[in-house]
Amino acid sequence: FLGVCGGEFSILRSPQSVVFRDGSWPIPGERIPDVAALTMGFSVEEDLPWPGLAVGDLFHRPRATVLVTVKGVDKLPVKGFSYPIENAVPFSLDSVANAIHSLFSEETPVVLQLAPSEERVYMVGKANAVFEDLSVTLRQLRNRLFQDNSILSSLPLNSLSRNNEVDLLFLSELQVLHDIASLLSRHKHLAKDHSPDLYSLELSGLEEVGKRYGEDSQQFKDASQILVDSLQKFADEMFNLYGGNAVVEVVAVKEFNSPFSRKTRSILQASQPKKENPYNLAYPYNYDYSVIFNIVLWMMIGLALAVIVISYNLWNMDPGYDSIIYRMTNQKIRMD
Repeated sequence: FLGVCGGEFSILRSPQSVVFRDGSWPIPGERIPDVAALTMGFSVEEDLPWPGLAVGDLFHRPRATVLVTVKGVDKLPVKGFSYPIENAVPFSLDSVANAIHSLFSEETPVVLQLAPSEERVYMVGKANAVFEDLSVTLRQLRNRLFQDNSILSSLPLNSLSRNNEVDLLFLSELQVLHDIASLLSRHKHLAKDHSPDLYSLELSGLEEVGKRYGEDSQQFKDASQILVDSLQKFADEMFNLYGGNAVVEVVAVKEFNSPFSRKTRSILQASQPKKENPYNLAYPYNYDYSVIFNIVLWMMIGLALAVIVISYNLWNMDPGYDSIIYRMTNQKIRMD
């Protein structure tokens, strides 16, 4: 990898079927979509040698994955497990969305990918009906903030202003989080179906606040605290709407590396001899080892018991009464 870039991957809420380990293991930025796919029970092209995700319950996968990307900050003091991001390159959950479409096309799951500041939105399946009233353009977001039931009436702005465009952009993204949970609460039956749902949100309002006032300003500190509180509330609401069976993740990235960076390899490495293990240690097992081991073990035990039972019944079988072959032969002899 290119090295460690400022960023953090946090798990705000997750069900018991998804096991995350507490540790400071760096996660490659380009493998974050693979983590989302594995938590939902989908396969990935390459194995993920990351100790932060353990093997959970394979038969009870989460019904939703919510991933919020926050730009302009290295980390956020949120509750839950947090891991540093290594090589923070731009990523998308298109592969996860395609997997949902291919496996659950008939059930039309909810797929929502939204970047409010860029007016970029992608809705598929039942999301078109659920979030048809969701504000997605900058004009709609601004008008939504000044309605009676907006977050401005209940949110403590502190040093932020209602008359500044940068502050309004930041607050409008928080309004989107509130509206998503509010609109989904009106269609709770969609959170109880068998098809998994996917939510991918990208927030850059905090980055604009930092550029406008500076990262040491009181406005940036207040905005960061307001964002943390809003994210935690949004995570709790989405987690409860899905009956405690949803994964809510947050990616905080100061800035993304160039997506065109490539790993290089020197041709001199081909001539260097491979170092053997001086301690003769066993190779590390991957996460599928326990699953494969249990499948093979119980299958062999079941086959062994089946062979024992069949052999015992054959050994104690009475040919004259238990076998139709001998029974028919005896009747034919008597008739002759």
